[in-house]
Amino acid sequence: MVFSVAIIGRPNVGKSTLFNRLVGKRLALVDDSPGVTRDLREGDGRLRDLKFTVIDTAGLEEATDDSLQGRMRKLTEQAIDAADVSLFMVDARAGITSTDRELADLLRKKGGRVILLANKSEGRAGDEGFYEGFGLGLGEPVRISSEHGEGMLELRDALAPFAEEFEMDEDSLPEIEIVLDPETGEPVESEGPARPIQIAIVGRPNAGKSTLVNRILGMDKMLTGPEAGITRDAIGTVHDWGGMPVKLFDTAGMRKRAKVTGKLEKLSVSDGLRAVKFSEVVVVLLDAQNPLESQDLRIADLAEREGRAVVIAVNKWDLVEEKQKVMAALKEAVDRLLPQLRGVPFVMLSAKDGKNIDRLHDAVRKAHATWNIRVSTARLNQWLTEAVSRHPPPAPGGRRIKLRYVTQAKTRPPTFIVFCSRPEELSASYRRYLINGLRDTFGLAGTPLRLMMRKRDNPYTPRAS
Repeated sequence: MVFSVAIIGRPNVGKSTLFNRLVGKRLALVDDSPGVTRDLREGDGRLRDLKFTVIDTAGLEEATDDSLQGRMRKLTEQAIDAADVSLFMVDARAGITSTDRELADLLRKKGGRVILLANKSEGRAGDEGFYEGFGLGLGEPVRISSEHGEGMLELRDALAPFAEEFEMDEDSLPEIEIVLDPETGEPVESEGPARPIQIAIVGRPNAGKSTLVNRILGMDKMLTGPEAGITRDAIGTVHDWGGMPVKLFDTAGMRKRAKVTGKLEKLSVSDGLRAVKFSEVVVVLLDAQNPLESQDLRIADLAEREGRAVVIAVNKWDLVEEKQKVMAALKEAVDRLLPQLRGVPFVMLSAKDGKNIDRLHDAVRKAHATWNIRVSTARLNQWLTEAVSRHPPPAPGGRRIKLRYVTQAKTRPPTFIVFCSRPEELSASYRRYLINGLRDTFGLAGTPLRLMMRKRDNPYTPRAS
């Protein structure tokens, strides 16, 4: 198996910078402010021939109570216990602090494999801190600069003896592709491998996104609490969710743009927006006690404009008294305010106690399958003939627009092209009629649809010789 490496240290010593370097891309937010990282973030690390899972952790502080810092520390201690190797990082330029010594004591008591890293060791400014590191009782420090990439070969050599203890295997979770059965319309597994489904959990602050992700994972990996804005990074975690391989992205709460002022919050929201763009299914999480504000509509509309499959989940449903009334009002409002997502699936759940998480699993599975659906050209043209017969296209200037044939250009999301005469004169209302017909006929409720009109002769019409 691929071994795991956790990067440990007090705040602002450069852990996330090293994490980004090891995974070869900017996955973690980096800023001069301490405490930017709060959750556990995993990535596929590599140093020359060594491959491993690398875990970025929150800065370890002395707090051990139920405060935000104390909960961050508990998460990091979980990572230390779960990881095969801990990379304990100190700031060589700042020197060894009392917090560093306390953390070194903690690591020694846990008795795991530890490599001491003296970061920011470039130049002579880091010499004193490097030599102070010997006094921590964790062996000889490895001099590195995570920002400039110095010392990576030495770090590789320090990890090599531990790597030999583990069987190297690049295989991860089994990968499946979910499609719809053409007869029943239900999701089924197709033959052949595919990537895990990428799912972004998005919503306003404090809707319960991290609690939901933890519930799906079956472990406390994301920091939770009553404070709004705890999550800062868009954390991606691969998991086997009821036999369905997924990659879950917990994202920062998205407030109205006018209220997003701080640099870190702007970075966090930007990270969340990227997660939406690169996801396949977006779960828009609403708070049942304060559902469907304008920001929720903007978030769902963003997912639709990006062409992602959408599922709306309503959290804290156990606290709602008039459930039928609230549910009916929510569905009516979404269909009215977001007609482009008409029929989007709703799941009422409680992330805290796990109620209806299985229903969310099924909704995500089916939404992903619908997003990937492909309809044969023969069925599409049979539908088009019937649609035109029921409601002929308009006749601007007394000349009726002719809809010749239709084909599906691509999936993810389903995209269709209708070839017709004078496409520029076809009204928006008739386009909506066609889109709604596609949804109803082929079971495409809730998924974004793209319909393009093009002027072109029918290639199946015989040409005069």
